[in-house]
Amino acid sequence: MQRTATALLQLTACLLLALGLSAQAQDKKNDPTGTWTWSVPGRDGNTREVTAKLKLDGDKLTGSISGRQNDTNIEDGKVSGDDISFKVTREVGDNKIVQKFSGKISGDTIKGKIESEREGQPTSRDWNAKRAAAK
Repeated sequence: MQRTATALLQLTACLLLALGLSAQAQDKKNDPTGTWTWSVPGRDGNTREVTAKLKLDGDKLTGSISGRQNDTNIEDGKVSGDDISFKVTREVGDNKIVQKFSGKISGDTIKGKIESEREGQPTSRDWNAKRAAAK
């Protein structure tokens, strides 16, 4: 009887440890903290590289995205499971341009959509970012 109870207790402890490690691995897997890059087509036909520096603090996402002239802070950043979303507001001349990013994190890749409005018309394009290797 005592052997059975001891074995059952050891099995329970192992299962709890395995579940805890699995939950930690899942949390780390969906952590977008780091530097991400992707390419966007330019108006002149050339593509340009965009860089985002993201940091997760709890479920709040902060960071910035590189622009043609300077970096712009992200707003309303969120991560829930493998879903990520944030927006960027830029001023070009007298116009404010708001881009809404949404996507799914899978390891070192984020795939999703960037939505914005240009001259009163909604636009959408794919977003496929890769995490830069840690230095």
